[in-house]
Amino acid sequence: MQRGDFTFIHRLRVRWAEVDRQDVVFNANYFLYFDVAVAEYWRAIGFRYPQDIVDKFGTDIFAVKASAEFHGSATYEDVLDIGCRVGRLGRSSMQLLFGIWRGEERITRGELIYVNADLKTKKSAPWPEPLRQAILKFERTPPETST
Repeated sequence: MQRGDFTFIHRLRVRWAEVDRQDVVFNANYFLYFDVAVAEYWRAIGFRYPQDIVDKFGTDIFAVKASAEFHGSATYEDVLDIGCRVGRLGRSSMQLLFGIWRGEERITRGELIYVNADLKTKKSAPWPEPLRQAILKFERTPPETST
């Protein structure tokens, strides 16, 4: 994916605690960056987590898959742009796609798959329609959808 494929980009600066002895961002921290971008994505579409999802709809979102590909390394003080978008929106699952750039250089791409689940039964549950509609309205490139 190219930077232009992302409707949402969050910028952050690499902190000292995120680099390892090799003076590069420790690989697990890229998943932290994905998580930060997801939290900011919810805000961008008008939903606060957990208030507007867990408390309001009685469901929660569970990660079931996480992957990343590394094409370069960031280091202390680098300014990174983290793109986040919904690539697929199913009945109860969602694929989030990520790209991380330092300037024009894409250094990482990733994927998280979440499942929406009923809090009481811990079984998958359909996405609340207001959340589903907010995602579809926000994304520049419509995600694949299924019901």
